[in-house]
Amino acid sequence: MSTTNNTGNGEETGRYLILLQEDSAAAALRTMARVAGVRAASTADVTSYGAADSLSGADGLLLHDLGVAVVRAAHDQADALLRATTEHGPLARVEPERVVRAYSAPPAEPGESGQDTTGGSAHSALAESPLTWGLRAIGAGSGTATGAGVRVAVLDTGFTVDHPDFAEREVETRSFVEGEDVEDGHGHGTHCIGTACGPRTPGEGPGYGVAPGAEIYAGKVLSNAGTGTDGDILAGIAWAVSSGCAVVSLSLGSPTRPGEPHSETFETVARRAMRRNTLIVAAAGNESDRAGGVVAPVSHPANCPSILAVGAVDASLAVANFSCGTVDPNGAVDLVAPGVNVHSSWTLPEKYHSISGTSMATPHVAGVAALIAEKHGARGWELWARLGQSAHRLPLPSTDVGSGLVQSP
Repeated sequence: MSTTNNTGNGEETGRYLILLQEDSAAAALRTMARVAGVRAASTADVTSYGAADSLSGADGLLLHDLGVAVVRAAHDQADALLRATTEHGPLARVEPERVVRAYSAPPAEPGESGQDTTGGSAHSALAESPLTWGLRAIGAGSGTATGAGVRVAVLDTGFTVDHPDFAEREVETRSFVEGEDVEDGHGHGTHCIGTACGPRTPGEGPGYGVAPGAEIYAGKVLSNAGTGTDGDILAGIAWAVSSGCAVVSLSLGSPTRPGEPHSETFETVARRAMRRNTLIVAAAGNESDRAGGVVAPVSHPANCPSILAVGAVDASLAVANFSCGTVDPNGAVDLVAPGVNVHSSWTLPEKYHSISGTSMATPHVAGVAALIAEKHGARGWELWARLGQSAHRLPLPSTDVGSGLVQSP
């Protein structure tokens, strides 16, 4: 199969997502084997998606808690599986698996939208303030909530486990990328974890963590090169849901085209996660060029109606040039958060770095969700509603900013 697909400008892996009907895992395994000769292992047998490839004869993995399988299949096998979805059986949908990438914006021209073009050297300029501009913009220093007792999963490129700012923190880690441990060889994941759950009083420079008391679950679903697959993301979501995480933060995605439908598999998974009290927030995407008159649609999987899509604003609270917008009614931007020149933790020896993207906005929302979850005991749809109701309304189109700028309780 060609690696180029008709899903936006994204790529396919050659594998497939098989969405199952509710509570039909055992029947689905039998049906896949019967109609297509596809044998999938269950999550009861392995601890991560990558491990499934080492199982003798296995063609993929069935994520039992989410009701979805990720399998390798030839064209004729995929056609047989697709035909089975038209019957009244356990298979509901077949979709090609996509390649996804970490969402960081390319460097802007000097002075554009407040963008920092000096990378980590912005740290010295930030040191004069006790909190980053992003934390100040969302009011993170005004309340007493810290996210204590709330589990937040950041599924990304992993985590720098020896970072000194997290020396006293308990961090649960798991890698879903075959051949790579959870150690972050990219930096993107450590940056996102820092924004969502890092310290307010770090060893150096300004405080950068929205929910410093939250329990961190660092799942590596993107490689050290910053790329991954739908299957690894779904495995990470399954881990987060089974671990009782109130929030899953996804600073990643794949571009879409106007009018392209969202993934029914990810939408169903998001609804099933909500029933387990897990809210998924995801980056809206960086494909826009607003200065050039181009507003790109919200990316996959943030364009799913039951995944909260996050756009980015700069320090002047203007929409970031790269931030995707609501082009299709079902792929709406729900909230915005600081996403330009965001200072946070980074891999060693640098320790800190300032970068931009809807990836940087997303963990701001995940952190605020943890604060609201602690303060109000909110979970699932109530948590989503409180995030929207408490947002600061901006004098900008809702198609660009949704309910507005996320605000800490």
